[in-house]
Amino acid sequence: MWRFVARRLLHALPVLLGTTFLIYTLVFVLPGDPIQGLAGDKPVPPAVLAELRARYHLDDPLWIQYTHYLTGLLTGDLGTTFTGRRVSDLLADRWVVTLQLGLTAWVLEVILGMALGVWAGLRKGKWDDSAVLFGTTLVISVPVFVVGYMAQLVFGVQLGWLPVAGTEEGWPFAFLLPGLVLASFGLAYVARLTRSSLIENLRADYVRTAHSKGLSGRRVVVRHTLRNSLIPVVTFLGLELGGLMAGAIVTEYIFNLPGVGQQLFQSIQLREGPVVVGTTTALVLIFLLANLLVDLLYGLLDPRIRHD
Repeated sequence: MWRFVARRLLHALPVLLGTTFLIYTLVFVLPGDPIQGLAGDKPVPPAVLAELRARYHLDDPLWIQYTHYLTGLLTGDLGTTFTGRRVSDLLADRWVVTLQLGLTAWVLEVILGMALGVWAGLRKGKWDDSAVLFGTTLVISVPVFVVGYMAQLVFGVQLGWLPVAGTEEGWPFAFLLPGLVLASFGLAYVARLTRSSLIENLRADYVRTAHSKGLSGRRVVVRHTLRNSLIPVVTFLGLELGGLMAGAIVTEYIFNLPGVGQQLFQSIQLREGPVVVGTTTALVLIFLLANLLVDLLYGLLDPRIRHD
């Protein structure tokens, strides 16, 4: 297994380099002077401007700038903002909020999505199966900001069941509504994927063999069919865990959550390039780690899969 992990880490290295270089290029090739932008309309002495540009290597070619960034990344340094603050320190307190939001949304996807998928798969062709398919299609087709504002209006303002913004109520109460909004799209895909995988496995030969041996329908579904049906679902959920961290940008902005997504949104507006690059690099690392964990889980779900 350790050879497999080492091989996957080597495969992840060019992905990390390619994505970070692309993000770095897109951020720092934009026209304009970010140092001058910090001062707004106020004049900056040329000596100060030149010293700051030299400190952040803005006068160097792009590949040299990126090399300096990679050198710092190897030591765990995500960079320094144009105001002199370390990006890792800026994000330290915000990671807690984003992780709470992401994990809340992920758990909702696992519980509600799989439950709806199993229910629809076992009730194929009936009205409740059609209701699940219609509801998931409707959720997928609506933009996330529309879902977010509607959820705030209905469940927060009109019904008063859940807080509409901020983290004052603490976890998990303050994160239930934004977590459900963030999970809505992934939840719909999990439900549909679980349903289709379960229906396909219910027609397999080993299911008919299990029934012929006298096993109860519940045991066949829980011990055999569902376990094999979870392999594509686990693949999606593993990648979704990393995607939820990046997808929290819009949700944190709508619900005014002081997380990494909100910081990334503000940094894009302020053209704080080091914060944008450092944050996205951390999100890429989370995504790659989640992908590795998913591959390792395959062996637990299906004994036929071996990691050599």
